[in-house]
Amino acid sequence: MGPTDIQKLLGVGRPSLASHGGFAVFSVTRPDLPANRMVGQLWRIDLPSGAPRRLTRGVLDTAPRLSPDDTRLAFLRPDAKGRGQVFVVGVDGGEPVQATDAPLGVGEVVWTSDGRSLVYTARIPEHGRYGTVEGLDAAAEAPRRITGIRWHANGLGYLADRPAQIFVIAAPEVDSEPFYEPAPAVRDDDEAPRRTVIGATPRALTEGDLSWSTLAVSGEEVLAVPDRIEDDRRDLRTPVIAHHLDGSGHREVLGTGANLWVTGLAVADDGAVAALAADVGSTGTDFVAPGTALYVIAEGEARVLTDPETIDLGEVGSHITPIGDDFLVQDRRRGRVRLLRVARDGSAETVIGGDREVLGHAASGSVVVAAVATPESFGELVLAEGGEVRALTAFGAAAAASGVVAPEEITIRGRDGYPVHGWVARPPGDGPFPVILQIHGGPYASYGIHLFDETQVLVDAGYAVVYCNPRGSAGYGRAHGRAIRQAMGTVDHHDVIDFLDGVLESDTALDAGRLGIMGGSYGGYLTAWIIAHDHRFRGAIVERGFLEPTSFQGTSDIGSFFGDEYVGVDPEQIASQSPMEVVGQVRTPTLVMHAEADHRCPLEQATRYYSALTRAGVPSEMLIFPGENHELTRSGQPRHRIERFDAVTQWWARHLPAG
Repeated sequence: MGPTDIQKLLGVGRPSLASHGGFAVFSVTRPDLPANRMVGQLWRIDLPSGAPRRLTRGVLDTAPRLSPDDTRLAFLRPDAKGRGQVFVVGVDGGEPVQATDAPLGVGEVVWTSDGRSLVYTARIPEHGRYGTVEGLDAAAEAPRRITGIRWHANGLGYLADRPAQIFVIAAPEVDSEPFYEPAPAVRDDDEAPRRTVIGATPRALTEGDLSWSTLAVSGEEVLAVPDRIEDDRRDLRTPVIAHHLDGSGHREVLGTGANLWVTGLAVADDGAVAALAADVGSTGTDFVAPGTALYVIAEGEARVLTDPETIDLGEVGSHITPIGDDFLVQDRRRGRVRLLRVARDGSAETVIGGDREVLGHAASGSVVVAAVATPESFGELVLAEGGEVRALTAFGAAAAASGVVAPEEITIRGRDGYPVHGWVARPPGDGPFPVILQIHGGPYASYGIHLFDETQVLVDAGYAVVYCNPRGSAGYGRAHGRAIRQAMGTVDHHDVIDFLDGVLESDTALDAGRLGIMGGSYGGYLTAWIIAHDHRFRGAIVERGFLEPTSFQGTSDIGSFFGDEYVGVDPEQIASQSPMEVVGQVRTPTLVMHAEADHRCPLEQATRYYSALTRAGVPSEMLIFPGENHELTRSGQPRHRIERFDAVTQWWARHLPAG
């Protein structure tokens, strides 16, 4: 699989299922090189055995939500200015009707219970910013006054001057005429001209400096989670608030005294409120390997249904699907993500398991559909019914035809006897092949079994790729994830090296004398840490790394709490875990790659590290991608993603030739 084959990686989004279970709608997206952007449309499939067909023809149509009566479909589509707006179309297709004209686009959208209205979030800009005054560009805007410690976010930028508010708007019928309103009067008679406007007039349910997210409709209310933009985010606890849809007020459903960081909400048919949430303790900061679990909220109390020590519901899908009296949630373990059905008494059964990573799901009656990734495919839609799981699509065929190599799954016992789980992907042939050690970000994330372009491109270039989930990773229990709390660069370092040594010893196709190492984000941290202590690698790539914990506190969008919990607050303790403190020990030629607009691991992390390498005489280069953020490798401009692949393979061709 070559770099340009990323165009064949078709992703399937969270589906929406008709209430009678007769059909499902889902988005299919992919990178497009000529357009240099993600493109995608909505697809419909009739169940149980229909063929998928394209329903819309927009450039990028996503997030489908069926109306309660299954006749209309709300979804997000960029308008002429590239702002995501809500459109509505009939379930059989046709010309979509634009419903919103939010100045900075729409975030989330849900239907009201009666299907008459749509509830959505939209960021509202302060006047004089973000194009609200024609001809006033960003460089000429007034200065921003910052009064809190959290003031920006990766992929977005400044927060306080554009909080996300909740709105409700009448949902258009699919055969409705455009909305009109009188133009500014030029004369006082019935012939005053009229102008076309987009959508009905929205009604704001919230205002002020709070941002709102995680919408779930419950009867005549909408539940949401507030975010105090400028507040001290060393406290991650969040309440749940119910807003009356008529705008008459709000009430607290769950307070911060529950010590929960709420990331997902859903309402069952009987009105029961379910939440995905992590207990962050009375300080609100205990977020390392967060114990995300399923809760039921009633009378201001939250009752936990799942054990966060054995079931990990974090990050892999922050949504819940009610199904009868039960709830569907996604549990990640050992590189897979299974779909669980959890009863109100906490008992759980697997609905979709095996070699799959569930990406999103929907249910109605006994019918369950899900978007999944597999070792052969970036995304498919599957049907789970009667204890069986059947693929409904075959979008992975194009990528498979480009030459996908199946990795071998391996567990190695480390120096202290701890089992380290991972994979080895080899080119065809007997070898011996040069070896690249890949390290994932996070730290509380994981490599999985899904088709992974970054590994496949390296294999196509002639390299064996070794990658694992060391202590600190997700999917192996909380103790595994919390093992590096204020001890980064210890057992995680040992685990990845022990895994590498173990596979080198057991596989003659791998050339132990020709090694490279690379990683991004936390993987960039651990790469930089390892090359300061282990000099056998011929080259290294440190990408978007967490490299200087002290300056990270004042520059990263998560700097106010991430470093405090992961490396501590004592200066000596921080220094003992900092790659910048040991950069003088590095001997390995190093390519430092970073995105210019990365607010998660800011650019100064890379520039300071690169400067230290060059001052120490280490052969080094730095590559900076303009306009990109921390998500470059996943959702960056396709041309930049290809240029990154080219830079990676060219670096390895120079320092670790595969010929």
